[in-house]
Order: sequence, then structure tokens, then C-alpha cells
Amino acid sequence: MLLVHLSLTNFRNFIRLELDLPPGPTLIVGPNAQGKTSLLEAIDYLVAAESARAAGDRQLINFLALRQPGGFARIVAEIRRHDRPARIEVRLVTRDEDGAHLHKEILVNGVRRRAADLAGAWNDVLFLPDDLHIVEGPPSERRRFLDRTISQADPSYAYALAEYGRVLTQRNALLRQWTERAPDTRLLEPWDAQLIELGVQLTRGRAAALAELEQLAAPIHEALTRGAEQLRLAYEPSGLSRSPDGQLALPLGPTVDWSSVAASVVTESLRRALEERRAEELERGMTLIGPHRDDFRFLADGIDLRPYGSRGQNRTTMIAARLAQGEWLQRRTGEWPVLLFDETLAELDAARRVEVLQRAAAYPQALMTAADLDLFPESFRRSGNIWELRGGTLHRIAG
Repeated sequence: MLLVHLSLTNFRNFIRLELDLPPGPTLIVGPNAQGKTSLLEAIDYLVAAESARAAGDRQLINFLALRQPGGFARIVAEIRRHDRPARIEVRLVTRDEDGAHLHKEILVNGVRRRAADLAGAWNDVLFLPDDLHIVEGPPSERRRFLDRTISQADPSYAYALAEYGRVLTQRNALLRQWTERAPDTRLLEPWDAQLIELGVQLTRGRAAALAELEQLAAPIHEALTRGAEQLRLAYEPSGLSRSPDGQLALPLGPTVDWSSVAASVVTESLRRALEERRAEELERGMTLIGPHRDDFRFLADGIDLRPYGSRGQNRTTMIAARLAQGEWLQRRTGEWPVLLFDETLAELDAARRVEVLQRAAAYPQALMTAADLDLFPESFRRSGNIWELRGGTLHRIAG
């Protein structure tokens, strides 16, 4: 996977950008608040037509463009996938004067597509300093990390995820109606059947992917910590236990492997869990069991990093997880994703910086940002291109 050319119009602070990108490492340096992170965000937006940072698409449109009738933002990427050229374009167009309503247009090779159709069209690995929130934040952050990873390699998983969301919305709407009137639970049966069928697919997909990611992340993490810690990724699937929150009540030992649980077992567990929580669901008007309540934990030497990890531990863990994500995508798709690392070397000691850069060198294409070029050794700088970014404008300074 290679990004050959990127075109941005009215995206964040980029009024206009045309950028040819060669293979190999590209270093983008410059002061803070100049657009380095926004550049990587625009590239990563092509994965699923959603931002890794913004709460909504309106934030992505340049504030000057929003003042104009029909204000818009546009991302166009010329890529090579499995050595074949392709073109992905996303347009965000305001529909009213205040820009409150947006229309999103997605074209792949000139043909209109849905966001779900982007699954597998473009693959990348994006590390942001905010990634620590994946370790430290709510379960939704960890589910998003896992779902975006799997969807890049498995379009059928992305489709099941979208369908599950649709079924969940319909089932919740039905439950809410019954908080004020007598329920007819027979109407839940078709929604329960779909929820279970899709839930089994998502649960098994997550369990298998997380087990594979752990096998890849553990040695990377061990190298980064110089053998000081052992990393585990512990899956907590909703509905496979009888704990009050719908997640696993049993302790997670090193032998637990949820990827080996048969589909029939997951099906029966979800069905039983829905029956057991039926009265509570009717009272609260919401679905309390299913993959939308899954979680997984990052464990270092058996210690849950969410409540107990230091900033340094959690940063190292997420760097290992992102590098493992890249290796996993390469194994699953037969092609390396593009590596997008934003200020990744900051706060790392010299030995860990060297380890990260050695692994980054394996990628056919990598874009790495930094405020300080001296974080990169001279040998690494000579191997790539160096651009300076100021005020939304790029200038080549080496390469």
C-alpha cells in the first residue's frame, strides 16, 4: 500500500495542498499547531470516512470555508494497492448557511460508495499522542481500536458491524416504547435473532484478532521495555458471563483463549444472557448485552494498565499495539499498511527511539512528524525525505 499523491482543499488549516509522496520514510517537522497532526488525520480519514480526532465532520472544514455558502472540504488520494493504481475522494459539503448540516460524498475510482464500502480500500496505522486514551479511557475507545483494525482487513466484518449497529438501534427503539406501555416481547424475537447472529460473528472476530495481536505485540513490547514487562491483551466479551455488567465474571488467567470458543457456545451464551436481562432491559429501555458492551484490557505483568499504568507505560504499550496492528494487517492482507506516526518519539529514551525506528524502517512507506528533527538519528534522516510544515504550507528541506 502506497500513497502516491494527496490533495487537500479546505481541510482544517490546509486551504490547498498538493503533495507527491515517495516510498520510504518521510519526516514532517515544524513547530506545534502548524498542521502536522491534521495532515496525518486527513490520510487516516480514508480508512472509514471518519476522523480519529474530531467529534464531527464539521470540525474538519476550514473555518474560512464554513463562512461561505456551500462551504466544503475535500480529500483526494492517489494510491497503489497490490501494485494497482486507485483513487479515493471524500467531499464534505455544507447544506445550509450556518454549516450545521453536511453532505458526505465518497468516490472510489470515480464511483459513488458508502462509508462501509471503504473497508480494505485504504489501510494505515495511525499513532497519535491521544492514543493513551485507548488504554486509559472507556471501553468504547478500545472497541473502536479493535473494530477499525479488523475492518481494514475483513470487509465482511465491517459489514456485520454496520448491520449490528442498525439492529441495535431498532431494538433499542422498541425497548424504549415499552417503558411507558405494556410490552409485547414477541416483537423482540426477530431482533434478538439478528442481534445474536451478528453478535456471534463480531465476538469471534474480535477474539481471534485480539489473540493474534497479542502474539505480535508482546515481543515488540518486550523489546521496548528491554524485557522488564510482559504484555497481554485480555478480551472481556459481553454475554459470555453472568456478571452484573454483562462482561466476564471469571478471572483472566494466561490460558484463557476466547478465540477457541465454538460458535454454538457463543450463540447459546448470548441467547441465555438476553433472556436473563430481559426484565432489566424493559425497565431501562436499552440493550444491555452484546458486542456493543465488550471490552479488553491491557495487562503488564498481570496488572491492568487502565487504572494503574503510568504515562510512560501506557505510551509504550500503545506504540507496541500500533506496530503490532501494522504487522497484523500485513499478514492478513499480504501488504504493508502506510505507517502514520505523530510525535511518536517524544518522551521515549534513546534506546526505545532506535527500536521504534528500526521497526518503522520495515514499512514501504511511513510518514512521521516531530517538532524536533534531532529526535531522528542522522542515518535515519539520510534514508528519507524531510519536509517542514508551517502555517499549512510544506517545504522540502532534504531528500
